[in-house]
Amino acid sequence: MGEPAIKYMTPEEYLALEREALEKSEYCRGEIFAMAGAREAHNLIVANLVAKLHGIFIKEPCKVYPSDMKVHVHKEDFFTYPDVSIVCGKAEFYDDTRDVLLNPEVIIEVLSPTTEKYDRGKKFELYRNNPHIKEYILVSTQEKKIESYLKRENDWSYMDSSKEAQDFPIRSLKVALNLEDIYAKVEWETEVSTSDN
Repeated sequence: MGEPAIKYMTPEEYLALEREALEKSEYCRGEIFAMAGAREAHNLIVANLVAKLHGIFIKEPCKVYPSDMKVHVHKEDFFTYPDVSIVCGKAEFYDDTRDVLLNPEVIIEVLSPTTEKYDRGKKFELYRNNPHIKEYILVSTQEKKIESYLKRENDWSYMDSSKEAQDFPIRSLKVALNLEDIYAKVEWETEVSTSDN
């Protein structure tokens, strides 16, 4: 989260502005923060996740939402756009516009170099105050690696994919993601050496 673009708005003012905006912004405790666009790898991974999860849940009561669906954390007065959110059962919304989800069970964030620290730190701290969220999943854009935090009674249980893993479980939903499917068509950036050796 960078410097706030506009300070101290009410949630209603933010939503009125956001619903007319051409670019996305987060809202936290009266402040609005502009969101940056994403690189190719990030967008491909998000598209792969949504496609794969939609296929898994096509005949199930779970719904998969892409990054245009806002999520609200009431206790923190926080509105954000997760890369992927999943709700099983009846979806609950902030108002009749039905563009702010209240009860996601799983949140997936695809890590970008510029947002990774925020996604792992402050954003996860804010998400933890939504009582509906059972699992928080982080997907790397730098390597084939997925991490998850599963909510337990008093803490969060961590798990990451091993180097040899083919599948990664979404433990709260008892399904698995195939790493090859999630990283399909992603071209890994390689460092270009500037030395003459």
